[in-house]
Amino acid sequence: MSIIAGSYERFIWGFKLKPTKHDAETQSLTLSPLFSYPSHISSITTVACSGPAAASGGSDDTIHLYDLPSASSLGSLLDHNHTASITALSFYTPSSLSFPRNLISAAADGSVAIFDTDPFVLLKSFRPHKKAVNDLAIHPSGKLALAVYRDECFAMLNLVRGKRSFCCRLRHEASLVKFDPSGERFFMVVNSKVGVHQSEDAKLLLELDNGSRKRILCASPGDSGTLFTAGEDRAITAWDTNSGKLAYSIQDAHPARIKGIVTLTRNESEGASEDPYLVASASSDGIIRVWDMRMAAKENAKPLAETNTKSRLTCLAGSALKSMRRPQIGNQKAEKLEEPTSG
Repeated sequence: MSIIAGSYERFIWGFKLKPTKHDAETQSLTLSPLFSYPSHISSITTVACSGPAAASGGSDDTIHLYDLPSASSLGSLLDHNHTASITALSFYTPSSLSFPRNLISAAADGSVAIFDTDPFVLLKSFRPHKKAVNDLAIHPSGKLALAVYRDECFAMLNLVRGKRSFCCRLRHEASLVKFDPSGERFFMVVNSKVGVHQSEDAKLLLELDNGSRKRILCASPGDSGTLFTAGEDRAITAWDTNSGKLAYSIQDAHPARIKGIVTLTRNESEGASEDPYLVASASSDGIIRVWDMRMAAKENAKPLAETNTKSRLTCLAGSALKSMRRPQIGNQKAEKLEEPTSG
């Protein structure tokens, strides 16, 4: 399992989650450093990860790619046509594959770019809306995406044709949008609340609200209708989106606001039913923690693994997929990244 994080200090951090045996009966997890590298010339705003491939986007308007198994930089994507900060990155990986098929990027100028990943080349670039994209989510089919914008707009994008299919104005600005694993529903975050919508017609099914006025800064869908959220309240909250009820939470999961959360699951063929249900979180004070959410209902839940990057983290991504293939940009050679160092 791989985890990457981006920081305000322009560093990209890579870690591998490894089991550590203490004796015949005791086992824990360790976040083993892969690299720490100043890949951008200004702050990193978004990261994505799938199998061996990882990507980062920054306020310097650039997208950088990485080969995680070899801890190498593949360089930057130069033909994305974005002229503003990269605000969202997402890999599309079909359920039958362990290597991503596409990378989708969005920016503060409203533009969206679609890349093939074998090798990384630009397929389409279009501007479905003139205002900044806050977040973008790809449907499990890979044929469409949802986007939420700075000017309170919500849009459905046809990724096959590279055009906007639908757009409407919301009452409030949504900061996050996520599909559930089935694609039948999606979640939209507005401040401290989460709307659960039906994908077919965007109908609001229910609203998740824990009574807090503190903003949700990150969200990650899990299996069986679970949605994990975190943010300014420094807690990790698990929602049952079928009933709309709060399932459980880890209070004071971090000493500072949580900027990223990601679920780490394995393919069924790799024995997912026997693995703990793992969730990784990152806070703005530089700490990354990995949790077994089955233990979250207990008091004083403790992380299985932890590391401190000593930097101001802004985003987090992870992947449990394994693949023998290696990402590349055209004929560019991968460049070995520097050994981990503090930012």
